[in-house]
Amino acid sequence: MERLTVKQLYTLTETIAGKQLGRCQYPWEALSEIGSFILELGAALPEEQFEKRGENIWIAKSAKVAPTACINGPAIIDEEAEIRHCAFIRGNAIVGKGAVVGNSTELKNVILFNQVQVPHYNYVGDSILGFKSHMGAGSITSNVKSDKTPVTVEIKDNKVKTGLKKFGAMLGDEVEVGCNSVLNPGTVVGKKSNIYPLSMVRGFVPANSIYKKRGDVVSKRRQPV
Repeated sequence: MERLTVKQLYTLTETIAGKQLGRCQYPWEALSEIGSFILELGAALPEEQFEKRGENIWIAKSAKVAPTACINGPAIIDEEAEIRHCAFIRGNAIVGKGAVVGNSTELKNVILFNQVQVPHYNYVGDSILGFKSHMGAGSITSNVKSDKTPVTVEIKDNKVKTGLKKFGAMLGDEVEVGCNSVLNPGTVVGKKSNIYPLSMVRGFVPANSIYKKRGDVVSKRRQPV
């Protein structure tokens, strides 16, 4: 269970919501609190760095937001972030410093840490993406089970109950997700792991691993010094 914790998955200094997220033992516990995190943070943001656009939407003056993007509050777009053409941010979204939200990408109830990239036709819902994590073109989070029952996280032979009907994926720092992959409800991927393209992922993927397919997950080889 320790490998599923906030401390194991994320560098909390790499998100504006680090203090708030640090109150949680497991990251999915924050999903129901993202909206309140934003309201708490937004009220304290410096006016010389952020401007308020619409109801409960704070956008850094250094961020680049395409005129065709749609942003619904509550939301925070941090410094140097880039929101590209026709991106759709549905609300309850924190987009970190230097993060990229791409063409036709949709976000809902998410925390994107600093320098996250979701640049091409991605759907990210009820999820938390760690520092420098990247989702390849067309990769998505699936956040509701087909039978609508509460989501569990599978780790080895155990199923950890979350009590949540909506839970996409928790990606640790520097995770790479290959193109056109689906992260099923309750997916947790440890730091610096890679997911092969066209993968269907479920459950826990350990840190520093390569996910080739279900049942075929290997540790990364150490690089020669």
